[in-house]
Amino acid sequence: MADEVKLFGTWGSPFSRRVEIALKLKGVPYELNEEDLSNKSPLLLKYNPVHKKIYVLLHDRKPIAASLVILEYIDETWKAYPILPQVPRERARARFWAKFMDENVIYMQSFF
Repeated sequence: MADEVKLFGTWGSPFSRRVEIALKLKGVPYELNEEDLSNKSPLLLKYNPVHKKIYVLLHDRKPIAASLVILEYIDETWKAYPILPQVPRERARARFWAKFMDENVIYMQSFF
């Protein structure tokens, strides 16, 4: 099936949710594969053999890993409704804040 999109994620993760939101904003139909982090699926391990963890997007059976990388891929692949600003300086600023949130959300989650 052409343009088949699957997301390997987990419920309640802000990283997984932001990829889902991006796909929905772009109007991209996708299948969500909820992963049990204590018992990862063979498909997840196959498509992310380096880190062996979630957030993997499959587009036409080709994997893309890491939520920020996935977001940029989505934005570059499906042009409608851009997520990142078109001006390079503004795009850099958006990437800075996304990285800042990544680092701080991970840090804050370690307290819970």
